[in-house]
Amino acid sequence: MEFLLTINDALNEIVWGPPFLILLVGTGLYLTIRLRFFQFTHFGTSWKETIIERIKKTESGEAGAITGFQAITSAMAATIGIGNIAGVATALHLGGPGALFWMWITALVGMATKFGEAALGVKYRTDEDGEISGGVMYYIQNGLGKNWMWLAILYALFAGIAAFGIGNMVQSNTVAEAVADDFGVPMYITGLVAAVLVALVILGGIKRIAQVAEILVPIMTVVYILGALVIILMHLPEVPGAFRDIFVHALNPGAAGGGAAGAGIMVAIRYGVARGIFSNEAGLGAASIVHAQARNTPAKQGMWGIWEVFIDTILVGTMTALAILVTGALESGETGAVLTSEAFNRGLPGPGGVFITIAIMVFAYTTMLTWSFYGEKSWEYIFGPKIRIPYRIIFLILIFTGAVGALEVVWDFADTMNGLMAAPNLIALIALGGVLAKEKDKYINNELDK
Repeated sequence: MEFLLTINDALNEIVWGPPFLILLVGTGLYLTIRLRFFQFTHFGTSWKETIIERIKKTESGEAGAITGFQAITSAMAATIGIGNIAGVATALHLGGPGALFWMWITALVGMATKFGEAALGVKYRTDEDGEISGGVMYYIQNGLGKNWMWLAILYALFAGIAAFGIGNMVQSNTVAEAVADDFGVPMYITGLVAAVLVALVILGGIKRIAQVAEILVPIMTVVYILGALVIILMHLPEVPGAFRDIFVHALNPGAAGGGAAGAGIMVAIRYGVARGIFSNEAGLGAASIVHAQARNTPAKQGMWGIWEVFIDTILVGTMTALAILVTGALESGETGAVLTSEAFNRGLPGPGGVFITIAIMVFAYTTMLTWSFYGEKSWEYIFGPKIRIPYRIIFLILIFTGAVGALEVVWDFADTMNGLMAAPNLIALIALGGVLAKEKDKYINNELDK
């Protein structure tokens, strides 16, 4: 075991080290330029073609298992949650206020990355007897050709393993600990309840997952934003100072003081970029698996990908960070979900901590639902449809196992698998950049100019 942990630590240093983070952000920058800054120049168009059409309940008429909105809410179910509550707080604790600035930068170029993942997921999906499959594995296989099958299988392997870690045991353990601390409920009971509630949904497949996500994700996201907004408004005089700290610590070498100045900025960049990617998953490619299920055209579903990153990091992540900064919770020395809980306790004395616990419960639940589908499709790509039922049973057992077990090793291993997923995806995105540009141009010329 000690040998495996040593190997994992070495891999983790590589996949979340500066060169790899540069590759992740660099891919987003490359796609931003290749798409001619599409996420900015057509930001209003993406709003009109996604949110407004959802309000009008307009359907594209394309083939698919779920609507474009259900696909985006299912994808956001896997990203909004622990990444925003714990990931943002960790970035601030380790990288200082300046880390938020670099989370913003990562998100702005990450919107192009997520556009690419969603669009390619739809373009290269397969439909066999009404069973739709798509994602990174399929746009590697169908976009790059059979010679790249090994890379597709490698991605499926990494994603399948990650589903058991970050998408399962880490989530159930976080919920069980929070519920035990706030309500005194034994962790094994929380594990049993969580496994049953997840089973009731995932046994019905992607359509049932999407139906639940379509209801829970928007409601909880809006409630969470409103809770943070109340805290920010109650501390309005501290807001300008918070923004000053964000920009000063991100850009001013003197902010860290003395010889640590350069190191201070590099730390802010490293943790801002790493936690930004952990928050919105742009570059990891997992969301392409569910975007591929949408009844939509490639470019139009890609626009939902733009909004996924914007809402997740620019909106929800910023709300979390500001709540921590304006309440002074950052000086408490806490980190992760505990730091966010401390901020809400200070900002909303009494209900604040319970509010965060409820948010963790709902967000972790929806995360497990979507990641169960990511894992199922990944293992199915390697072993075929026969793996579905055994996989679902194992997934449910591990929810209980995660709730009652000590998970420091699982956290570390899951973090590494998350990073390893990015490499095959980034190779495919760069190689298929020209295809994405053509899909974007075709949509603009054929649809928007009508």
